[in-house]
Amino acid sequence: METFISDIQKMSTEDGPGIRTTVFFKGCNLKCIWCHNPENIPFYRQKYWLKDRCIGCFTCRDVCPNGAISFHEDGLVFDEKLCVFCLVCADSCPANAIEVKGQSISVQELIKELLKDKAYYEVSGGGVTLSGGEPVLHWEYIEPLVQELKRQGVHVALDTAGNYPYHILQKLLPYIDLVLYDIKAVDSEKHKEMTGLENTQILQNAKRLGAQSSVEVWIRTPIIPGYTDESKNIEAIGKFLKQNMPDITKWELLSFNNLCAHKYRLLGKEWALKDAELISRSKMEQLCKTARKYVKSAIWSGATKAEV
Repeated sequence: METFISDIQKMSTEDGPGIRTTVFFKGCNLKCIWCHNPENIPFYRQKYWLKDRCIGCFTCRDVCPNGAISFHEDGLVFDEKLCVFCLVCADSCPANAIEVKGQSISVQELIKELLKDKAYYEVSGGGVTLSGGEPVLHWEYIEPLVQELKRQGVHVALDTAGNYPYHILQKLLPYIDLVLYDIKAVDSEKHKEMTGLENTQILQNAKRLGAQSSVEVWIRTPIIPGYTDESKNIEAIGKFLKQNMPDITKWELLSFNNLCAHKYRLLGKEWALKDAELISRSKMEQLCKTARKYVKSAIWSGATKAEV
C-alpha cells in the first residue's frame, strides 16, 4: 500500500499544544457518519472539480486521452471507469479548477518540510501532529518519520481512533510525546451504528494506553447532534475513563461544526448531517459539567449556535 498525504497544514493551534504542523494521511478503517475529513477515508488519491474556479473552457475534456470527462447541467463529471489518473486534465487546466487530494512524498522529503518550522515549534511549545484518516495504518512509513523527529527534538502528537492491534501502536510510542485518542461512545452497538465498526479493540487499546505512563494522553470526544450528544453517552465515557485511564491530562468535548459540507459536494457525496444545527453553548456547558464529574480536566471547544 502506497502512502498518500492529503494535506500539510501549517500554523495549526488545534491539534496539540503550541503552534503545530498537522500532517493528514489518507485512509481510515472507520466510516463515521459525521466525518469532517471525508477525503481522508479512502486510501487512494481523488480529484476535486472546483466549480467556482472553472472558466468553462473545456480544456480538460479536450485533452483527456480516454474521454473520461464530460460536462452536464451540474458541471464537470469524471467517468471513473475510463479515468486512469494520468492528471493531464489537472496539469492543463488554466484556472487550476481540478485539484488532487493525495500526494506521495518520501519520509525524508516530509521531514525536510516539517523542520522548516522548527523555530515556531520551539518558541511556542508546539510541534508536529500526525492525523488523518488513521495515521497508524501507515505505521511502517511513520516509524522512521517519528524516530527522526524525536532525534531532532521535535514534539510529536499522534491523533488516532485506536482501531488496530495494540502492538502496532507500541512500536511508535517510544517516539511519541502526546496521543490524542478519540473515544466516541462506550456502547458497542451504538458505535457500530455511527462508524460501521464495533469499538471492542478501541476500548481495549485505550485501557492499555491508560496503563502506561511514558506518553501524555488527551481524550477527545466529538459531540454530534443525534449521535454522541446525550448525557448518558458522556456519563458512560466518563466512567470508563475514571476506571481505566485516570492519569489522562485532558478530556476535550469537540462541538459539532458544518464547515466540511463543501468537501462532500466536491466529492459528489451526500452528507448525512448537512441539515444538522450547531449545538448550543448551554448544552455544551451541561455536557462538560457531566464530564467533570469523572475527569476534572474536562473542557469543551468549538462553535455553538446563537441562543435567544
